[in-house]
Amino acid sequence: MKDFAALFTALDQTTRTGVKTAALADYFRSAPDADRLWTIALLSGRRPRRTITTTKLREWAAERAGIPLWLFEACYPVVGDLSETIALVLPEPTTRIDKPLNQWIAELRALDAADEATRKAFILAAWDGLPPVERFVFNKLLTGGWRMGVSQKLMTRALAQATGIDEAELTHRLMGDWSPDTTSFHALVEAPDPGADLSRPYPFALAYQVEDDPATLGPVTGWLAERKWDGIRGQLILRGGEHWLWSRGEELMTDRFPELAQFRDFLPEGTVIDGEVLAWDHTADRPLGFSRLQPRIGRKTVPKKLLAEAPAMLVAYDLLEHGGEDIRPQPLSDRRARLAALLADLPPRVPVRLSPAVEAPDWPGLAAARAASREIGAEGLMLKRIDAPYLAGRRKGDWWKWKLDPLTIDAVMIYAQAGSGRRATLYTDFTFAVRDGEALVPFTKAYSGLTDAEFREITAWVRKNTTDRFGPVRAVKPEHVFEIAFEGIQASPRHKSGVALRFPRMARWRRDKPVAEANTLDDLKAMLAQYG
Repeated sequence: MKDFAALFTALDQTTRTGVKTAALADYFRSAPDADRLWTIALLSGRRPRRTITTTKLREWAAERAGIPLWLFEACYPVVGDLSETIALVLPEPTTRIDKPLNQWIAELRALDAADEATRKAFILAAWDGLPPVERFVFNKLLTGGWRMGVSQKLMTRALAQATGIDEAELTHRLMGDWSPDTTSFHALVEAPDPGADLSRPYPFALAYQVEDDPATLGPVTGWLAERKWDGIRGQLILRGGEHWLWSRGEELMTDRFPELAQFRDFLPEGTVIDGEVLAWDHTADRPLGFSRLQPRIGRKTVPKKLLAEAPAMLVAYDLLEHGGEDIRPQPLSDRRARLAALLADLPPRVPVRLSPAVEAPDWPGLAAARAASREIGAEGLMLKRIDAPYLAGRRKGDWWKWKLDPLTIDAVMIYAQAGSGRRATLYTDFTFAVRDGEALVPFTKAYSGLTDAEFREITAWVRKNTTDRFGPVRAVKPEHVFEIAFEGIQASPRHKSGVALRFPRMARWRRDKPVAEANTLDDLKAMLAQYG
Protein backbone atom coordinates (compact mmCIF):
# COMPACT_ATOMS: atom_id res chain seq x y z
CA MET A 1 0.00 0.00 0.00
CA LYS A 2 2.83 2.41 0.75
CA ASP A 3 3.96 2.50 -2.90
CA PHE A 4 0.42 3.16 -4.10
CA ALA A 5 -0.03 5.81 -1.41
CA ALA A 6 3.21 7.45 -2.55
CA LEU A 7 1.89 7.47 -6.12
CA PHE A 8 -1.39 8.96 -4.95
CA THR A 9 0.49 11.71 -3.10
CA ALA A 10 2.73 12.47 -6.08
CA LEU A 11 -0.27 12.80 -8.38
CA ASP A 12 -2.19 14.91 -5.87
CA GLN A 13 0.64 17.40 -5.41
CA THR A 14 0.99 18.50 -9.02
CA THR A 15 -1.14 19.72 -11.90
CA ARG A 16 1.61 19.20 -14.47
CA THR A 17 0.77 16.45 -16.93
CA GLY A 18 4.42 15.54 -17.53
CA VAL A 19 5.09 15.08 -13.82
CA LYS A 20 2.00 12.91 -13.40
CA THR A 21 2.93 10.79 -16.40
CA ALA A 22 6.46 10.26 -15.08
CA ALA A 23 5.21 9.28 -11.61
CA LEU A 24 2.78 6.76 -13.07
CA ALA A 25 5.39 5.33 -15.42
CA ASP A 26 7.84 4.84 -12.54
CA TYR A 27 5.14 3.07 -10.55
CA PHE A 28 4.20 0.80 -13.46
CA ARG A 29 7.85 -0.18 -13.89
CA SER A 30 8.35 -1.29 -10.28
CA ALA A 31 5.01 -2.32 -8.73
CA PRO A 32 3.98 -5.99 -8.46
CA ASP A 33 1.84 -7.22 -11.34
CA ALA A 34 -1.29 -7.60 -9.21
CA ASP A 35 -0.94 -4.02 -7.94
CA ARG A 36 -0.31 -2.70 -11.45
CA LEU A 37 -3.45 -4.45 -12.66
CA TRP A 38 -5.60 -3.01 -9.88
CA THR A 39 -4.16 0.46 -10.46
CA ILE A 40 -5.16 0.26 -14.13
CA ALA A 41 -8.60 -0.92 -13.06
CA LEU A 42 -9.06 1.89 -10.54
CA LEU A 43 -7.96 4.56 -13.01
CA SER A 44 -10.24 3.23 -15.76
CA GLY A 45 -13.37 3.17 -13.63
CA ARG A 46 -13.35 -0.51 -12.68
CA ARG A 47 -13.66 0.01 -8.95
CA PRO A 48 -14.59 -2.67 -6.44
CA ARG A 49 -18.08 -2.43 -5.06
CA ARG A 50 -18.39 -0.53 -1.79
CA THR A 51 -18.94 -2.98 1.07
CA ILE A 52 -19.46 -0.56 3.98
CA THR A 53 -21.77 2.44 4.03
CA THR A 54 -20.39 5.92 4.66
CA THR A 55 -22.85 6.22 7.56
CA LYS A 56 -21.10 3.39 9.38
CA LEU A 57 -17.66 4.76 8.56
CA ARG A 58 -18.62 8.13 10.07
CA GLU A 59 -19.98 6.47 13.20
CA TRP A 60 -16.93 4.24 13.68
CA ALA A 61 -14.48 7.06 13.01
CA ALA A 62 -16.17 9.34 15.56
CA GLU A 63 -16.22 6.51 18.11
CA ARG A 64 -12.55 5.65 17.52
CA ALA A 65 -11.57 9.33 17.75
CA GLY A 66 -13.53 9.74 20.98
CA ILE A 67 -15.64 12.61 19.67
CA PRO A 68 -19.42 12.95 19.33
CA LEU A 69 -20.84 12.26 15.88
CA TRP A 70 -22.14 15.82 15.55
CA LEU A 71 -18.59 17.14 15.92
CA PHE A 72 -17.34 14.77 13.21
CA GLU A 73 -20.19 15.93 10.95
CA ALA A 74 -19.22 19.53 11.62
CA CYS A 75 -15.61 18.79 10.63
CA TYR A 76 -16.53 17.11 7.35
CA PRO A 77 -17.71 20.21 5.39
CA VAL A 78 -14.67 22.14 6.57
CA VAL A 79 -12.25 19.49 5.31
CA GLY A 80 -14.35 18.78 2.23
CA ASP A 81 -13.49 15.09 1.82
CA LEU A 82 -14.81 12.20 3.90
CA SER A 83 -11.68 10.04 3.53
CA GLU A 84 -9.43 12.89 4.60
CA THR A 85 -11.72 13.85 7.49
CA ILE A 86 -11.55 10.30 8.87
CA ALA A 87 -7.77 10.16 8.44
CA LEU A 88 -7.35 13.46 10.30
CA VAL A 89 -9.62 12.82 13.30
CA LEU A 90 -8.28 9.35 14.12
CA PRO A 91 -5.50 9.02 16.72
CA GLU A 92 -1.99 8.09 15.67
CA PRO A 93 -1.53 4.38 14.76
CA THR A 94 -0.15 2.06 17.41
CA THR A 95 0.95 -0.75 15.06
CA ARG A 96 2.21 -1.06 11.46
CA ILE A 97 0.43 -3.12 8.83
CA ASP A 98 2.19 -3.45 5.47
CA LYS A 99 0.21 -5.19 2.75
CA PRO A 100 0.21 -4.67 -1.03
CA LEU A 101 -2.68 -2.86 -2.68
CA ASN A 102 -4.18 -6.02 -4.18
CA GLN A 103 -4.30 -7.76 -0.78
CA TRP A 104 -6.12 -4.83 0.84
CA ILE A 105 -8.67 -4.88 -1.97
CA ALA A 106 -9.15 -8.65 -1.68
CA GLU A 107 -9.72 -8.43 2.07
CA LEU A 108 -12.13 -5.52 1.72
CA ARG A 109 -14.15 -7.41 -0.88
CA ALA A 110 -14.28 -10.43 1.43
CA LEU A 111 -16.07 -8.26 4.00
CA ASP A 112 -19.11 -8.26 1.74
CA ALA A 113 -20.18 -11.58 3.28
CA ALA A 114 -19.15 -10.70 6.85
CA ASP A 115 -21.35 -9.49 9.68
CA GLU A 116 -21.13 -5.94 10.97
CA ALA A 117 -18.98 -6.80 13.98
CA THR A 118 -16.36 -8.45 11.75
CA ARG A 119 -16.40 -5.50 9.36
CA LYS A 120 -15.99 -3.00 12.15
CA ALA A 121 -13.11 -4.91 13.75
CA PHE A 122 -11.27 -5.12 10.43
CA ILE A 123 -11.69 -1.41 9.67
CA LEU A 124 -10.61 -0.30 13.14
CA ALA A 125 -7.54 -2.55 13.00
CA ALA A 126 -6.62 -1.14 9.59
CA TRP A 127 -6.98 2.46 10.81
CA ASP A 128 -4.76 1.63 13.77
CA GLY A 129 -2.07 0.04 11.61
CA LEU A 130 -1.65 2.56 8.80
CA PRO A 131 0.19 5.90 8.86
CA PRO A 132 -1.88 8.97 7.89
CA VAL A 133 -1.28 9.01 4.12
CA GLU A 134 -1.86 5.28 3.71
CA ARG A 135 -4.89 5.53 5.97
CA PHE A 136 -6.27 8.26 3.70
CA VAL A 137 -5.76 6.09 0.60
CA PHE A 138 -7.30 3.11 2.42
CA ASN A 139 -10.36 5.26 3.13
CA LYS A 140 -10.55 6.04 -0.57
CA LEU A 141 -10.72 2.31 -1.24
CA LEU A 142 -13.56 2.09 1.29
CA THR A 143 -15.60 4.94 -0.15
CA GLY A 144 -14.75 4.55 -3.83
CA GLY A 145 -14.26 8.32 -4.10
CA TRP A 146 -11.25 8.35 -6.45
CA ARG A 147 -10.28 11.73 -7.86
CA MET A 148 -6.59 11.41 -8.69
CA GLY A 149 -6.55 13.98 -11.48
CA VAL A 150 -5.58 11.30 -13.98
CA SER A 151 -7.55 10.58 -17.13
CA GLN A 152 -7.52 7.12 -18.67
CA LYS A 153 -5.59 8.58 -21.60
CA LEU A 154 -2.84 9.89 -19.30
CA MET A 155 -2.69 6.57 -17.48
CA THR A 156 -2.39 4.72 -20.80
CA ARG A 157 0.39 7.05 -21.94
CA ALA A 158 2.33 6.33 -18.75
CA LEU A 159 1.79 2.59 -19.16
CA ALA A 160 3.10 2.84 -22.72
CA GLN A 161 6.25 4.56 -21.47
CA ALA A 162 6.75 1.91 -18.81
CA THR A 163 6.20 -1.10 -21.08
CA GLY A 164 7.39 0.13 -24.48
CA ILE A 165 4.07 -0.91 -26.02
CA ASP A 166 2.44 1.49 -28.48
CA GLU A 167 -0.07 3.79 -26.77
CA ALA A 168 -2.80 3.25 -29.39
CA GLU A 169 -2.44 -0.53 -29.06
CA LEU A 170 -2.65 -0.29 -25.27
CA THR A 171 -5.75 1.88 -25.50
CA HIS A 172 -7.46 -0.89 -27.45
CA ARG A 173 -6.24 -3.65 -25.13
CA LEU A 174 -7.59 -1.87 -22.04
CA MET A 175 -11.11 -1.57 -23.43
CA GLY A 176 -13.84 -4.16 -23.13
CA ASP A 177 -15.35 -6.35 -20.48
CA TRP A 178 -12.42 -7.19 -18.20
CA SER A 179 -11.70 -6.92 -14.51
CA PRO A 180 -8.79 -7.98 -12.27
CA ASP A 181 -10.86 -11.09 -11.50
CA THR A 182 -10.91 -12.20 -15.12
CA THR A 183 -7.39 -11.45 -16.33
CA SER A 184 -3.80 -10.84 -15.28
CA PHE A 185 -1.44 -7.96 -16.00
CA HIS A 186 0.53 -10.16 -18.38
CA ALA A 187 -2.55 -11.34 -20.29
CA LEU A 188 -4.09 -7.88 -20.49
CA VAL A 189 -1.06 -5.72 -21.22
CA GLU A 190 2.00 -7.72 -22.22
CA ALA A 191 0.79 -10.70 -24.22
CA PRO A 192 -2.87 -10.34 -25.15
CA ASP A 193 -4.45 -13.00 -27.33
CA PRO A 194 -6.21 -11.21 -30.23
CA GLY A 195 -8.97 -13.79 -30.08
CA ALA A 196 -9.36 -13.80 -26.33
CA ASP A 197 -12.06 -11.16 -26.30
CA LEU A 198 -14.04 -11.05 -29.51
CA SER A 199 -16.38 -8.48 -28.02
CA ARG A 200 -13.68 -5.83 -27.45
CA PRO A 201 -14.57 -2.45 -28.99
CA TYR A 202 -12.24 0.12 -30.45
CA PRO A 203 -11.52 3.37 -28.60
CA PHE A 204 -14.09 5.95 -29.65
CA ALA A 205 -13.17 9.03 -31.65
CA LEU A 206 -14.47 12.19 -29.97
CA ALA A 207 -14.98 15.78 -31.07
CA TYR A 208 -14.33 19.28 -29.80
CA GLN A 209 -16.94 22.00 -29.88
CA VAL A 210 -16.48 24.49 -32.73
CA GLU A 211 -14.84 27.54 -31.17
CA ASP A 212 -14.68 30.03 -34.06
CA ASP A 213 -16.38 30.62 -37.37
CA PRO A 214 -16.33 27.17 -39.02
CA ALA A 215 -15.29 28.85 -42.26
CA THR A 216 -11.79 28.95 -40.73
CA LEU A 217 -11.71 25.17 -41.19
CA GLY A 218 -11.18 25.61 -44.91
CA PRO A 219 -13.36 24.74 -47.93
CA VAL A 220 -16.65 23.10 -47.02
CA THR A 221 -15.92 20.42 -49.64
CA GLY A 222 -13.25 18.99 -47.34
CA TRP A 223 -15.80 18.09 -44.68
CA LEU A 224 -18.61 15.63 -44.10
CA ALA A 225 -21.49 17.23 -42.20
CA GLU A 226 -23.97 14.99 -40.35
CA ARG A 227 -26.75 15.57 -37.87
CA LYS A 228 -25.74 15.34 -34.23
CA TRP A 229 -28.41 13.17 -32.62
CA ASP A 230 -29.20 12.89 -28.92
CA GLY A 231 -29.04 9.16 -28.30
CA ILE A 232 -26.53 6.59 -27.07
CA ARG A 233 -23.25 6.55 -28.94
CA GLY A 234 -22.27 2.93 -29.44
CA GLN A 235 -20.28 0.35 -31.35
CA LEU A 236 -22.02 -2.66 -32.83
CA ILE A 237 -19.60 -5.58 -33.08
CA LEU A 238 -20.12 -8.80 -35.04
CA ARG A 239 -17.45 -11.44 -34.47
CA GLY A 240 -17.40 -15.19 -33.87
CA GLY A 241 -21.09 -15.60 -34.69
CA GLU A 242 -22.12 -13.22 -31.88
CA HIS A 243 -22.94 -9.54 -31.60
CA TRP A 244 -22.27 -6.96 -28.90
CA LEU A 245 -23.25 -3.36 -28.37
CA TRP A 246 -20.89 -1.15 -26.37
CA SER A 247 -21.67 2.38 -25.19
CA ARG A 248 -19.07 5.14 -25.33
CA GLY A 249 -18.68 4.72 -21.57
CA GLU A 250 -17.59 1.09 -22.14
CA GLU A 251 -20.85 -0.33 -20.85
CA LEU A 252 -22.08 -3.51 -22.51
CA MET A 253 -25.68 -2.83 -23.55
CA THR A 254 -26.42 -5.77 -25.84
CA ASP A 255 -29.36 -7.16 -23.84
CA ARG A 256 -31.09 -3.78 -23.68
CA PHE A 257 -31.49 -3.63 -27.45
CA PRO A 258 -32.51 -7.11 -28.62
CA GLU A 259 -33.68 -5.69 -31.99
CA LEU A 260 -30.05 -5.47 -33.02
CA ALA A 261 -29.56 -9.26 -32.83
CA GLN A 262 -30.84 -9.59 -36.40
CA PHE A 263 -27.67 -7.91 -37.67
CA ARG A 264 -26.03 -11.33 -37.30
CA ASP A 265 -28.25 -12.57 -40.14
CA PHE A 266 -27.44 -9.80 -42.61
CA LEU A 267 -23.95 -8.43 -41.93
CA PRO A 268 -20.68 -10.32 -42.38
CA GLU A 269 -18.33 -11.52 -39.66
CA GLY A 270 -15.70 -9.03 -38.61
CA THR A 271 -17.90 -5.95 -38.81
CA VAL A 272 -17.69 -3.06 -36.34
CA ILE A 273 -19.97 -0.05 -36.82
CA ASP A 274 -19.78 3.21 -34.90
CA GLY A 275 -23.17 4.87 -34.60
CA GLU A 276 -25.95 6.28 -32.46
CA VAL A 277 -28.72 4.20 -30.95
CA LEU A 278 -32.01 6.13 -31.02
CA ALA A 279 -35.64 5.47 -30.22
CA TRP A 280 -37.35 5.54 -33.61
CA ASP A 281 -40.73 6.56 -34.97
CA HIS A 282 -41.18 4.14 -37.89
CA THR A 283 -44.32 5.86 -39.12
CA ALA A 284 -42.58 9.21 -39.58
CA ASP A 285 -39.18 7.55 -40.14
CA ARG A 286 -37.41 9.88 -37.72
CA PRO A 287 -35.95 9.75 -34.22
CA LEU A 288 -38.00 10.09 -31.08
CA GLY A 289 -36.73 12.22 -28.20
CA PHE A 290 -34.10 10.99 -25.79
CA SER A 291 -36.77 10.74 -23.08
CA ARG A 292 -38.34 7.86 -25.03
CA LEU A 293 -35.03 5.99 -25.11
CA GLN A 294 -34.09 6.69 -21.49
CA PRO A 295 -36.34 4.03 -19.86
CA ARG A 296 -34.41 1.34 -21.73
CA ILE A 297 -30.97 2.44 -20.54
CA GLY A 298 -31.16 1.19 -16.96
CA ARG A 299 -32.74 -2.18 -17.76
CA LYS A 300 -31.04 -5.51 -18.24
CA THR A 301 -34.13 -6.92 -19.94
CA VAL A 302 -36.74 -4.93 -21.85
CA PRO A 303 -40.46 -5.81 -21.69
CA LYS A 304 -42.48 -6.12 -24.90
CA LYS A 305 -44.46 -2.97 -24.13
CA LEU A 306 -41.32 -0.86 -23.98
CA LEU A 307 -39.94 -2.51 -27.13
CA ALA A 308 -43.11 -1.42 -28.92
CA GLU A 309 -43.16 2.10 -27.46
CA ALA A 310 -39.49 2.87 -28.11
CA PRO A 311 -38.10 0.63 -30.87
CA ALA A 312 -34.36 1.03 -31.34
CA MET A 313 -32.59 2.19 -34.48
CA LEU A 314 -28.84 2.32 -35.14
CA VAL A 315 -27.88 5.40 -37.15
CA ALA A 316 -24.52 4.32 -38.59
CA TYR A 317 -21.74 6.92 -38.68
CA ASP A 318 -18.62 4.96 -39.49
CA LEU A 319 -17.18 1.55 -40.32
CA LEU A 320 -14.19 0.62 -38.16
CA GLU A 321 -13.71 -3.03 -39.06
CA HIS A 322 -14.65 -4.74 -42.32
CA GLY A 323 -14.19 -8.43 -42.99
CA GLY A 324 -12.10 -8.65 -39.82
CA GLU A 325 -9.73 -5.89 -41.04
CA ASP A 326 -9.12 -2.82 -38.92
CA ILE A 327 -9.81 -0.03 -41.44
CA ARG A 328 -9.53 2.92 -39.02
CA PRO A 329 -6.30 4.18 -40.68
CA GLN A 330 -8.14 4.65 -43.98
CA PRO A 331 -9.64 8.07 -44.79
CA LEU A 332 -13.23 8.72 -43.78
CA SER A 333 -14.32 8.94 -47.41
CA ASP A 334 -13.20 5.35 -48.00
CA ARG A 335 -14.68 4.03 -44.75
CA ARG A 336 -18.00 5.73 -45.45
CA ALA A 337 -18.13 4.31 -48.99
CA ARG A 338 -17.63 0.81 -47.58
CA LEU A 339 -20.30 1.45 -44.95
CA ALA A 340 -22.81 2.65 -47.53
CA ALA A 341 -22.17 -0.42 -49.68
CA LEU A 342 -22.52 -2.72 -46.65
CA LEU A 343 -25.92 -1.29 -45.73
CA ALA A 344 -27.28 -0.69 -49.22
CA ASP A 345 -29.13 -3.98 -49.73
CA LEU A 346 -30.38 -4.69 -46.21
CA PRO A 347 -34.12 -5.36 -45.83
CA PRO A 348 -36.11 -2.37 -44.52
CA ARG A 349 -36.94 -4.26 -41.32
CA VAL A 350 -33.29 -4.27 -40.20
CA PRO A 351 -33.02 -1.39 -37.69
CA VAL A 352 -30.16 0.56 -39.23
CA ARG A 353 -29.88 3.77 -41.23
CA LEU A 354 -26.81 5.29 -42.79
CA SER A 355 -26.32 8.71 -41.24
CA PRO A 356 -27.16 11.02 -44.15
CA ALA A 357 -24.73 13.71 -45.20
CA VAL A 358 -26.03 17.27 -44.79
CA GLU A 359 -25.24 18.85 -48.12
CA ALA A 360 -24.59 22.56 -48.63
CA PRO A 361 -22.59 24.55 -51.18
CA ASP A 362 -20.89 26.71 -48.54
CA TRP A 363 -20.62 27.41 -44.81
CA PRO A 364 -23.63 29.76 -44.71
CA GLY A 365 -25.68 26.95 -46.22
CA LEU A 366 -24.53 24.57 -43.49
CA ALA A 367 -25.29 27.22 -40.89
CA ALA A 368 -28.88 27.34 -42.17
CA ALA A 369 -29.13 23.55 -41.95
CA ARG A 370 -27.75 23.67 -38.41
CA ALA A 371 -30.33 26.29 -37.42
CA ALA A 372 -33.12 23.87 -38.36
CA SER A 373 -31.74 21.01 -36.26
CA ARG A 374 -33.95 21.38 -33.21
CA GLU A 375 -37.13 21.10 -35.28
CA ILE A 376 -36.12 17.56 -36.32
CA GLY A 377 -34.85 16.53 -32.89
CA ALA A 378 -31.13 17.01 -33.54
CA GLU A 379 -28.61 18.94 -31.44
CA GLY A 380 -26.73 20.50 -34.34
CA LEU A 381 -24.13 19.19 -36.77
CA MET A 382 -21.00 17.05 -36.67
CA LEU A 383 -18.16 18.11 -38.97
CA LYS A 384 -15.64 15.41 -39.96
CA ARG A 385 -12.65 15.88 -42.25
CA ILE A 386 -13.18 13.51 -45.16
CA ASP A 387 -9.51 12.58 -45.50
CA ALA A 388 -9.01 11.85 -41.77
CA PRO A 389 -8.39 8.44 -40.21
CA TYR A 390 -10.44 7.31 -37.21
CA LEU A 391 -8.33 8.30 -34.19
CA ALA A 392 -8.86 7.37 -30.55
CA GLY A 393 -10.04 10.02 -28.12
CA ARG A 394 -10.55 13.75 -28.50
CA ARG A 395 -8.09 15.37 -30.91
CA LYS A 396 -8.44 18.82 -32.38
CA GLY A 397 -8.52 19.19 -36.12
CA ASP A 398 -10.44 16.26 -37.60
CA TRP A 399 -13.80 16.13 -35.78
CA TRP A 400 -15.89 19.05 -34.54
CA LYS A 401 -19.35 19.29 -33.02
CA TRP A 402 -21.27 22.36 -34.12
CA LYS A 403 -24.08 22.33 -31.62
CA LEU A 404 -27.03 24.67 -31.42
CA ASP A 405 -26.98 27.38 -28.83
CA PRO A 406 -28.71 26.04 -25.70
CA LEU A 407 -32.26 26.84 -24.71
CA THR A 408 -32.49 29.29 -21.82
CA ILE A 409 -35.00 30.35 -19.20
CA ASP A 410 -34.77 32.87 -16.35
CA ALA A 411 -35.52 31.29 -12.98
CA VAL A 412 -35.52 32.13 -9.28
CA MET A 413 -33.16 30.46 -6.82
CA ILE A 414 -35.16 29.04 -3.87
CA TYR A 415 -32.88 26.38 -2.27
CA ALA A 416 -29.13 26.02 -1.79
CA GLN A 417 -26.89 23.17 -0.72
CA ALA A 418 -23.15 22.98 -0.10
CA GLY A 419 -20.97 21.20 -2.63
CA SER A 420 -18.42 18.47 -2.00
CA GLY A 421 -14.65 18.13 -2.24
CA ARG A 422 -12.99 21.51 -2.68
CA ARG A 423 -16.45 23.09 -2.86
CA ALA A 424 -17.56 21.74 0.51
CA THR A 425 -17.35 25.19 2.15
CA LEU A 426 -19.36 26.86 -0.62
CA TYR A 427 -23.02 26.75 -1.58
CA THR A 428 -22.92 25.55 -5.17
CA ASP A 429 -25.95 23.28 -5.68
CA PHE A 430 -29.13 25.25 -6.25
CA THR A 431 -32.82 24.59 -6.91
CA PHE A 432 -34.63 26.96 -9.25
CA ALA A 433 -38.27 27.83 -9.74
CA VAL A 434 -40.50 29.61 -12.26
CA ARG A 435 -43.43 31.84 -11.43
CA ASP A 436 -46.98 30.48 -11.42
CA GLY A 437 -49.20 33.39 -10.43
CA GLU A 438 -48.02 34.37 -6.96
CA ALA A 439 -46.38 30.98 -6.36
CA LEU A 440 -42.92 29.70 -7.28
CA VAL A 441 -42.80 26.19 -8.75
CA PRO A 442 -39.46 24.33 -8.57
CA PHE A 443 -38.43 22.74 -11.84
CA THR A 444 -34.68 22.06 -11.95
CA LYS A 445 -31.37 21.95 -10.10
CA ALA A 446 -28.03 23.27 -11.32
CA TYR A 447 -24.54 23.39 -9.84
CA SER A 448 -22.21 24.64 -12.56
CA GLY A 449 -21.66 27.73 -14.63
CA LEU A 450 -20.64 30.39 -12.10
CA THR A 451 -17.13 31.60 -11.42
CA ASP A 452 -15.41 30.87 -8.11
CA ALA A 453 -15.87 34.51 -7.14
CA GLU A 454 -19.60 34.31 -7.84
CA PHE A 455 -19.91 31.10 -5.82
CA ARG A 456 -18.19 32.81 -2.88
CA GLU A 457 -20.50 35.81 -3.21
CA ILE A 458 -23.70 33.76 -3.37
CA THR A 459 -22.47 31.60 -0.46
CA ALA A 460 -22.12 34.66 1.76
CA TRP A 461 -25.60 35.77 0.72
CA VAL A 462 -27.13 32.32 1.42
CA ARG A 463 -25.72 32.29 4.95
CA LYS A 464 -27.34 35.64 5.69
CA ASN A 465 -30.66 34.97 3.97
CA THR A 466 -31.63 31.42 4.96
CA THR A 467 -35.31 31.14 5.88
CA ASP A 468 -35.48 27.42 6.72
CA ARG A 469 -33.33 24.30 6.82
CA PHE A 470 -34.04 20.76 5.65
CA GLY A 471 -30.97 18.72 6.57
CA PRO A 472 -28.14 20.04 4.36
CA VAL A 473 -30.56 22.09 2.23
CA ARG A 474 -31.31 25.73 2.98
CA ALA A 475 -34.40 27.56 1.83
CA VAL A 476 -33.50 31.13 0.90
CA LYS A 477 -35.31 34.35 0.18
CA PRO A 478 -36.50 34.30 -3.44
CA GLU A 479 -34.55 37.34 -4.57
CA HIS A 480 -32.04 36.24 -7.20
CA VAL A 481 -32.70 35.39 -10.83
CA PHE A 482 -30.37 33.20 -12.90
CA GLU A 483 -30.40 32.37 -16.58
CA ILE A 484 -30.56 28.56 -16.84
CA ALA A 485 -29.19 27.03 -20.04
CA PHE A 486 -30.13 23.50 -21.09
CA GLU A 487 -29.96 21.16 -24.06
CA GLY A 488 -33.45 19.69 -24.04
CA ILE A 489 -36.78 19.58 -22.29
CA GLN A 490 -39.18 16.72 -21.71
CA ALA A 491 -42.36 15.92 -19.83
CA SER A 492 -41.83 14.42 -16.38
CA PRO A 493 -44.59 13.28 -14.00
CA ARG A 494 -42.00 13.04 -11.20
CA HIS A 495 -41.56 16.81 -11.07
CA LYS A 496 -44.12 19.25 -9.71
CA SER A 497 -43.63 21.47 -12.75
CA GLY A 498 -44.32 18.54 -15.09
CA VAL A 499 -41.03 18.99 -16.94
CA ALA A 500 -37.39 17.92 -16.71
CA LEU A 501 -34.40 19.60 -18.34
CA ARG A 502 -31.43 17.93 -20.00
CA PHE A 503 -27.99 19.15 -18.84
CA PRO A 504 -29.10 22.29 -16.98
CA ARG A 505 -26.46 24.77 -15.85
CA MET A 506 -26.28 28.41 -14.80
CA ALA A 507 -25.44 30.58 -17.81
CA ARG A 508 -25.30 33.83 -15.86
CA TRP A 509 -26.49 35.60 -12.76
CA ARG A 510 -29.22 38.02 -13.85
CA ARG A 511 -28.51 40.83 -11.40
CA ASP A 512 -30.37 43.13 -13.77
CA LYS A 513 -33.66 41.25 -13.52
CA PRO A 514 -36.16 41.29 -10.62
CA VAL A 515 -38.09 38.18 -9.60
CA ALA A 516 -41.26 39.64 -11.14
CA GLU A 517 -39.59 39.38 -14.57
CA ALA A 518 -38.50 35.74 -14.25
CA ASN A 519 -40.12 33.27 -16.62
CA THR A 520 -43.42 31.57 -15.80
CA LEU A 521 -44.65 28.00 -15.73
CA ASP A 522 -46.63 28.79 -18.88
CA ASP A 523 -43.37 29.80 -20.59
CA LEU A 524 -41.85 26.49 -19.57
CA LYS A 525 -44.84 24.53 -20.88
CA ALA A 526 -44.72 26.44 -24.15
CA MET A 527 -41.09 25.39 -24.56
CA LEU A 528 -42.11 21.81 -23.81
CA ALA A 529 -44.78 21.95 -26.51
CA GLN A 530 -42.30 23.35 -29.03
CA TYR A 531 -39.17 21.34 -28.26
CA GLY A 532 -40.23 18.41 -26.08
